[in-house]
Amino acid sequence: MCPHLIFDLDGTISDPAIGITRSINYALSSFGYPALPEKSVSHYIGPPVDETFAQITASSSSEHISALVEKYRERYAEVGYSENVIYPGVVDALERLVGRGAPLGLCTLKRMDIAEKILALFGIREYFQFVNGGDIGTKKERQLRGLLSDGVINPRSTMIGDRAVDILAAHANGLRSVAVLWGHGTRAELEAVHPSLLLEAPEQLLGLENVV
Repeated sequence: MCPHLIFDLDGTISDPAIGITRSINYALSSFGYPALPEKSVSHYIGPPVDETFAQITASSSSEHISALVEKYRERYAEVGYSENVIYPGVVDALERLVGRGAPLGLCTLKRMDIAEKILALFGIREYFQFVNGGDIGTKKERQLRGLLSDGVINPRSTMIGDRAVDILAAHANGLRSVAVLWGHGTRAELEAVHPSLLLEAPEQLLGLENVV
C-alpha cells in the first residue's frame, strides 16, 4: 500500500469562514449571546465546535454546549456548508497529484456527511480514496490512529493541515506533517509545532508527490 497524502478540509482545501461565522452567530443569537465580529472567527476555525462554544460562552454546562452545537449545525447543514470557498489553486494541485499517482485521503473533524457534501459541492470527491469525519468529542489524533490500526493508511503517510492540531495529531502517530499558510493558522502557531514542511501556496503541494 502506498503512503497517502491526508488532507484536512477547513482552511486547507476550502475556506469555511463565511458559513462558520454565520452559523456560530445564528446559534449564539438563539441563546441571547451577542454576535461575534467576523474578523474574530478565524481563531475558532479548526478546533472542535463544542470547544469553540465553551470558549466563547465560558459555559461549563455540557447540556448547554450541546444545545449550541445543535443550533449551529441546524444552519450549517442546511446552508452554511455551501458558503465554503475553495482556495485558488487547490483543485488544480489535487487533480495533478492524482494524475501523477499520489493516493489522497481526507481527515476532518467535520461530520462525514457534511464533509462529503462540501467535496461534492466543488466536484472533487473523486480525488479522495477515503473521507474520515469526526463528531463531538472526536480528536484528530484518535482519527489518525484509527486509520492506521484499520490499515487504511500506513505509517509513511503525510498529514496536511493549516492548524497546530493537524500537525500535533500527525506527530502523535509518527506521521510526516505538512503545514499550510493559506488557511487560518498563523505562521507562529505552525512553526511552534515543528511541521516537516511549511507551504506558502497551493502549487507547492505538487512537490509532495515525491514523498509518497
